Amino acid sequence: MNLRPMLPTDHTDLIRLFKTTPGVALRDADSYEATVRYIERNPGLNFIIEDEKEIIACVMCGHDGRRGYLQHLIVKPDYRKKGLGEKLFTVCLSSLRQLGIDKTHIFVFKDNGIANSFWQSKGWVLRDDVNLYSYISSNSANA
Repeated sequence: MNLRPMLPTDHTDLIRLFKTTPGVALRDADSYEATVRYIERNPGLNFIIEDEKEIIACVMCGHDGRRGYLQHLIVKPDYRKKGLGEKLFTVCLSSLRQLGIDKTHIFVFKDNGIANSFWQSKGWVLRDDVNLYSYISSNSANA
């Protein structure tokens, strides 16, 4: 298995992985153009793991200069419980720390029990002291 930086050319395979993973929602922000923009804005922070040229795991990571953010940390079901998810978020946290960012957040759907259990088992803290608000500035309901 090979860990490497995520590339724009991975987009088609990533979308296939997203679509086949329960608990992952696809949005307009997952378009090819938006994904390329995200990778370019966050160099050295987005990774995939391949097995025989097939993407079996991925993570998207970015920051706002103060805090890190993880999105779409996904491991294909047949490859879970092998440490790949932890490997992905650990490399992200290490890369963020090199940028001086020590606190990182991840957004997980409340009904995604597998993901919620994973993060809690790794020592991530479920917050109940903040509310998340979103605003959509386009006409798209899927932004």
